[in-house]
Amino acid sequence: MGYLCVALTLVYAISGVAVNHVGDWNPSYKIEREERGFEAIEVADRDRMVRQLVERLDLPPEPIDSFRPSPQVVEIFYEGFSVRANATKGEAVIERRAERTFFYELNLLHLNVPKGAWTLIADLYAVMLALLAITGIFVLKGSKGLAGRGKWWIALGFVVPLLGIFFS
Repeated sequence: MGYLCVALTLVYAISGVAVNHVGDWNPSYKIEREERGFEAIEVADRDRMVRQLVERLDLPPEPIDSFRPSPQVVEIFYEGFSVRANATKGEAVIERRAERTFFYELNLLHLNVPKGAWTLIADLYAVMLALLAITGIFVLKGSKGLAGRGKWWIALGFVVPLLGIFFS
């Protein structure tokens, strides 16, 4: 059973560290930036500027939405990417979301995005980990086992998450 848990433990361990640092980076996606120049356009109403930018930057004709944070800057939103263009400078930045190889898939499993059969697999894995933990208590005997220092290690194992809860 321990050997069966090795790969799943690595999946959860690697993605767990990645997800723990979600404030520092997005473990599932990276943002790819592309800078483009274009012939400047005059400042006009937002819809007209969007139409001209779509044409000049060779973008799909139907954006999801657009926003104009300042008179000369227009942001255009599409499924999976966005464009921020300065109409008077003729500068645009296109940002695309791309899946991070390896981490994207691991995080999907860790966060149980697939649902269905994966929920059953994850639950069985959790039960196997519990069994490994419980049976592992009785492997060593004497002063190195449960009767000796083992009980103190188990107590410390319970104290660590309690401290985490207390200080959070």
